[in-house]
Amino acid sequence: MARATAGSFNATRGEKTFDVINIIIMLVLLVVTLYPFLNVLAISLNNSQDTVRGGISIFPRQFTFENYRVIFAYEGLLQGLQVSVLRTVVGTLLGLVSASMLAFTLSRVDFQARRFVSVFLALTMYFSGGLIPVYLLMRDLNLIGTFWIYVLPGMVGAFNVFIIRSFIDGLPYALQESAKLDGANDFTIYWRIILPLCKPALATIALFLAVGQWNAWFDTYLYNGSNETWTTLQYELMKVLQSTQQGGANMRGSNEDMSKLMNQVSPESIKMAITIVVTVPILVVYPFLQRYFVGGMTLGAVKA
Repeated sequence: MARATAGSFNATRGEKTFDVINIIIMLVLLVVTLYPFLNVLAISLNNSQDTVRGGISIFPRQFTFENYRVIFAYEGLLQGLQVSVLRTVVGTLLGLVSASMLAFTLSRVDFQARRFVSVFLALTMYFSGGLIPVYLLMRDLNLIGTFWIYVLPGMVGAFNVFIIRSFIDGLPYALQESAKLDGANDFTIYWRIILPLCKPALATIALFLAVGQWNAWFDTYLYNGSNETWTTLQYELMKVLQSTQQGGANMRGSNEDMSKLMNQVSPESIKMAITIVVTVPILVVYPFLQRYFVGGMTLGAVKA
C-alpha cells in the first residue's frame, strides 16, 4: 500500500515530457503577449528624436518623460478624463442593470413573449439603421450635445443579454420556486438570488462595457465634437495626435509654447504614449474583476 502511494506521486516519462512542453508553450505565449506592450511602453519613454532611428525593443535607449509631458500639457485633457471616467462608471452600471433585468425576464418560462423579444433582440445584432438615420434619431430625441448620448443608445446590448440569460438558465429553477414559497416577489428574486449567483457573468459583461465606454471616441466626434463640456479623453487624445502630425497648428487653446512642444516630438512617440495612457486604467480595473472569473465560476452549480 505504501509502495503504491509513493508510486502515485512519481510522474511517468510521458507526463514529464508533457509538462516541459507545456511550460515552454506557456512561456512563448507569455513573451508573445507581453512583448508588444513592453515595446509600446519603451517607445513612449524614449526620446522622440531617437525613436525615429528605430530599433527599440523593450527598453528605451534615451529615457525621458517628454512625450507624456506634451500630452498632459494639453488643457482639454483633464475635462476629457473626467467625462470618460463618468461615462465609464455610469454606462457600465446602467448597462449591467438593464441587461441583467431583461435577461432575467427572458429566462422566465412563464413570460409568454420571450420568444418574440429574443428574436427581436437577435435581429439587432445583424441589422442596423445606418449612421444617418441613427444621427437623426438622436437629434429628434434631443440627446445631441448632452452626456446621455454616451449612455442611453447602447444601454441594452443583445449580446450581453444573451450571455447573462444563458448563465441564469444554468441555475437551478428550484431556487426561484422556493423563494416564491417564502413570499418573495419577482424583484426580490432578481435582486437577492439571481444577481449574487451571476457574478461571473456580470463581471465579464462589466469588463466588456467598461472597455467599450472607456475607448469610445467616435460618438464624441459625431455628437459632441463642438461641445467642450462633454468631450472625452480619447477624443482629446485623438486631437493631440492629429495636432502632432500637423505641427500643433490646430490645437484648441494652443499657444507658442505648446506649438514648440509639438514640434519637438514625433507622431510615433505620441501615439505610443497615448496608447499607454488609455490602457493603464483598464489594466488597473481588471484584477478586481478577475477574482470573479476564477473564484465564482462554480456559483450556482448543482452537484450530481
